[in-house]
Amino acid sequence: MAEDEINSNTIDGLENQPMPGESEPASGEATLQEALASKAEECKSLNDRYLRQAAEFENYKRLAQRDQREQIRFGNEQLLKELLPVIDNLERAIKSAKDNGSSGALVQGVDLTLKQLASALVKFGVHPIATVGQPFDPTTHQAVSHAPSKTIATGHVVDEFQKGYRLHDRVLRAAMVSVSSGPASSESSDTE
Repeated sequence: MAEDEINSNTIDGLENQPMPGESEPASGEATLQEALASKAEECKSLNDRYLRQAAEFENYKRLAQRDQREQIRFGNEQLLKELLPVIDNLERAIKSAKDNGSSGALVQGVDLTLKQLASALVKFGVHPIATVGQPFDPTTHQAVSHAPSKTIATGHVVDEFQKGYRLHDRVLRAAMVSVSSGPASSESSDTE
C-alpha cells in the first residue's frame, strides 16, 4: 500500500502546466494578434492611398484654377483677332488719303476712330509688336522677303508689311516683315 499512497499523492502532467502568475498565450489570442497586425497594415495602406488621392486632388484644383485664369485672360482672343483686319483697313485708308493729299475732316475722323479702337484694344491687353530695326524673331515675325540694306544689320527687320500684335504674353498675330540680307554686294550694284 505504500506504493498506492505515493501514487495518490502525485499529480501527473504538472510540468506542462503554467505556474500561477505566468500566462501562456492561448490560440485565440494569437489569432487576434495576427488579425490586429493585418488590420493595422490595411489601415496604413488605406491612409497612404488617401494621402495620394488628396495630393492628386490638390494638383487637379491648382490646374483647374490655372485653366480658369487662362480662360478669363485669353477668352476674348477670337474676337480680338477679328478686329485686327479692321485696324489694318483703317490704317490703309488714312495712309491712302494722306498720300493723295487729303487731310479733310473725314480723314481726321477716321484717324480718331482708329486711335479710339487702338486704345480700347490696349485696355484688353493687345499691344503691337515692335518690328523695324529689331532682330528677326520667328516667334513674333513672319519673314515675307529678304532685302539688302546698308543701314540695317543682317538678320534685322527692314520693313513691315502688316503689324503684329500680342495679347498679354501670347502672340495674337505675327508681323509680316522683310528681313535685311546685309549690304548689297558690289557685283550686283555694278550690274544695276
